[in-house]
Amino acid sequence: MSEVKSVAVIGCNIGRSHILEGYAPRPERWRLAAVCDLNQERLDKVADEFSVESRTQHFDELLGRDDIDVIDIATPPATHLELVTRALAAGKHVVCEKPLVGSLFDADRLLTAEAQSGRILMPVFQYRYGDGVQKAKRIIDSGIAGTPYLGTVETHWKRTAAYYDVPWRGKWETELGGVLMTHAIHIHDMLTYLMGPVAKLFARAVTRVNAIEVEDCVAASLEMQSGALVAASATLGAQNEISRFRLCFENVTFESGGGCYSPGDDPWTVLPANDAVAARIEGLLADYQPVGRRFLGQMDAFHEALNGRAPVPVTIADARRALELATAFYQSAQTGADVSLPIGPDHPKYTSWRPNGH
Repeated sequence: MSEVKSVAVIGCNIGRSHILEGYAPRPERWRLAAVCDLNQERLDKVADEFSVESRTQHFDELLGRDDIDVIDIATPPATHLELVTRALAAGKHVVCEKPLVGSLFDADRLLTAEAQSGRILMPVFQYRYGDGVQKAKRIIDSGIAGTPYLGTVETHWKRTAAYYDVPWRGKWETELGGVLMTHAIHIHDMLTYLMGPVAKLFARAVTRVNAIEVEDCVAASLEMQSGALVAASATLGAQNEISRFRLCFENVTFESGGGCYSPGDDPWTVLPANDAVAARIEGLLADYQPVGRRFLGQMDAFHEALNGRAPVPVTIADARRALELATAFYQSAQTGADVSLPIGPDHPKYTSWRPNGH
């Protein structure tokens, strides 16, 4: 079986970044077999940029092609469920942008669809890939960091009315949510990646920055299953854009850089409690091998999984955890009460977190 996997990318907006950062730098691993987009001008521009002959506006044309191993879905959020389900049923491995789907019910449906297909569905959480977050993950998982105490996480970006000129943005029906769903979902995934599951939270979510349906300012207090406390905030009204962590553990305090689109990158500040802890960290990281950042790192790891050499780097369960957290945010903001996790089929927001079920 060939090590090179062929990919069709659906959606040439963020899909271009998947190609530019994730696939094009690794021709020994990936072959870009086709691109698909409803906008012919955008389609031709991306296809020409990456010298792709096969280009189409019709998703169906790609499902029956034997020369396509992976379908990468980078379309607007409300389209994901149908496209992912059909691609899996056609026997394709699938990569899908966030948010994966519009409810926990739909996420659980995809767990079943993936199992029945015998293929792999990998949701995209590229912010996990950067040497700063990966070193922190290794330190925490080794036990050196000790008991988690407290954290702060910030997603403070800027989006103006021009951003929402795109017809599907800013609407519950098509974007599925606001700053929680399309921006802060990354840093909240990284929070649970590093500090473990959330036990309960209290949140406020309002719309203050733009004339849109969905929320653009959020503040929340989280209690983790470990007992640690976390303060989380997100806005699209900041004048400088940052995505930032500060995580306080028994033996180590971690602080990320402020890069909004790649908070996992080095350098992270790692402050050990004493010289003995510092020496243990130095020994642990002595053989550390750098990872590719963002899409490159995630696609490299996905390629290893497709060839049976490593586990799937991001799973449906990971995406479900992020959607479960967002569901709890929305439920708390809409009811004014604490919300406990996990969330199962008996929860009122299991089939939709959107107001009035939208």
